[in-house]
Amino acid sequence: MALSGGADSVTLALALCELGYKIEAAHCNFHLRGDESDRDEKFCIDFCKHNNIELHRVHFDTVAYAKLRKISIEMAARNLRYSYFAQLKKDISADAICVAHHQDDSVETVLMNLIRGTGIDGLIGIAPKNGDIVRPFLCVSRADIENELQAIGQNYVTDSTNLVDDVVRNKIRLDILPLMKQINPSVSNSIAKTALRMEEVAEVFYSTISKAAERVLTDNKKDVLKISLSLLISGPSPENVLFYILKDYSFTSMQIEQIYSSLGSGPGTEFRSSTHALLIDREYIFVEPLTEDKQKRFVIPETGTYVYNESVKFKVEVIDNEHHNVICRDKNCLFADFSKASFPIVIRKAMTGDRFIPFGMTGSKLVSDYLTDRKFNLFDKRRQLVVTDSEGQIIWLVNQRPDNRYRVSEKTKKILKITYTDN
Repeated sequence: MALSGGADSVTLALALCELGYKIEAAHCNFHLRGDESDRDEKFCIDFCKHNNIELHRVHFDTVAYAKLRKISIEMAARNLRYSYFAQLKKDISADAICVAHHQDDSVETVLMNLIRGTGIDGLIGIAPKNGDIVRPFLCVSRADIENELQAIGQNYVTDSTNLVDDVVRNKIRLDILPLMKQINPSVSNSIAKTALRMEEVAEVFYSTISKAAERVLTDNKKDVLKISLSLLISGPSPENVLFYILKDYSFTSMQIEQIYSSLGSGPGTEFRSSTHALLIDREYIFVEPLTEDKQKRFVIPETGTYVYNESVKFKVEVIDNEHHNVICRDKNCLFADFSKASFPIVIRKAMTGDRFIPFGMTGSKLVSDYLTDRKFNLFDKRRQLVVTDSEGQIIWLVNQRPDNRYRVSEKTKKILKITYTDN
């Protein structure tokens, strides 16, 4: 269990021992309060020795970690604390990580979320169980905890930073809640009960939203998410369904609001999170991972089998044009007149301004227009590969159509054959 030396963690440790649980305590020294941090650690050492509790201690350079990660001190301490707890739980084969958040902490969290702006989750407060983390004291008030310690004569340490209203949570605890209690002395209990009701509401809400999300997700591939716009708009609470789907792809609440507002603005609108790109197309929303394009130009100097990336290969052959040869019309295979397409050939992504003469036609066409006619979305266009000859002319729009200038005829003696495979 987490032991800070404060009233709540001390009371929890004593309660768990009295109930017969085998506990081991963990104390984190974040070195943020000078001598006071060391005082807290010494208290925990003495407390655990007196109560026959095994104590694990860890020291963190929290300020350096926060600067390195470019996060707040509060977030840095939280990340360090819970990462350590998770590793320690594994090392000592513990059943759970017990922390001493109490009812007042949960009430403060609800108010803090309301001030910042929140959805249903923020109105629930602190969860009593979150994976391996359990919080047995969420039904106990701070006053009850302090009264219990006073009754048994147990001392504890106080974090002096909790007594100064310089951060949001402290302002709520020291300024806002006392004002609210002037209106309703039992306001903390009222908010806590409301949070419990909201937990039940959330279960019903997310059950409905998750079913709606399953309905709008169609034909999804391994790395590409495809959301039906018509099913999304016609279903229940479209914006919440969109939030439910996109929150796991690093999109912020503000971005998701902007995405939802842009649904009627026409195809081609694109958004990016830190990990994914999102495209609003005609009938669908597409989401796929951001990737670095490491294969801009892939040069093939001669015949052979070439690995373009981890899944795509190209087999390049030069064969005689004999009567028994069958010209394959498979979209994954190219047959071209080798006298018109000399090595080295190049495989690359299609670029703005690329033109070719589609097989069977006489006039040239922009590759982008050709793909648009076939209802390719922006992501598909960016992925589209072309094969060019030594002069930079497009021989083949890979998996789509060859260029008419390189077509095989009766006069062709040698055939350039390129086979595309995707594992």
